[in-house]
Amino acid sequence: LLTDPIDEWVTSHLTEFDGKQFRSVMKGDLDIDELEGKTDDSDTEKQDEENQAETELTKKIKEVLGEQVKDVRITRRLTTSPACLVSDMQDMGRHLQQILQASGQQMPEMKPILEINPSHPLVMMLEDSLDSNQIDDWSHILFDQALLSEGGKLEDPATFVKRLNAIFMEMGEKQP
Repeated sequence: LLTDPIDEWVTSHLTEFDGKQFRSVMKGDLDIDELEGKTDDSDTEKQDEENQAETELTKKIKEVLGEQVKDVRITRRLTTSPACLVSDMQDMGRHLQQILQASGQQMPEMKPILEINPSHPLVMMLEDSLDSNQIDDWSHILFDQALLSEGGKLEDPATFVKRLNAIFMEMGEKQP
């Protein structure tokens, strides 16, 4: 599965095997259906409608996260996670950045792209509460969860815990 940090460097030099091109799922805009040859006009129309509906949500999350991300967009690559962080096609992957930083190399700041899963219950709930003041906390939590799930480190773990606690308390108050 190429999960070792050095694999990113290897695949950048070994780009093809047995007539198949390697492509990182953590870089750029990846359409899984296109790779599998499953494009269908009805699916495309459905995705276009979903993308239009999600535009307001992605704009709001981008506004909240500001300079932490390069962009926020919808993805079809996720099935069970609400969000993930990916690199732009031209950017260096996070593992390779970490390797170079550990060796003392200066790295330019590369902002990740936050991709959200429109079919995840958490994202659907967030879309329904666009006008609430919770969207700020939820947007940061989605970003922080995506960062943690890829092995990154939080800039401010105390704020992450504070946001989680506030949301837990609010959920507890709603319970009968």
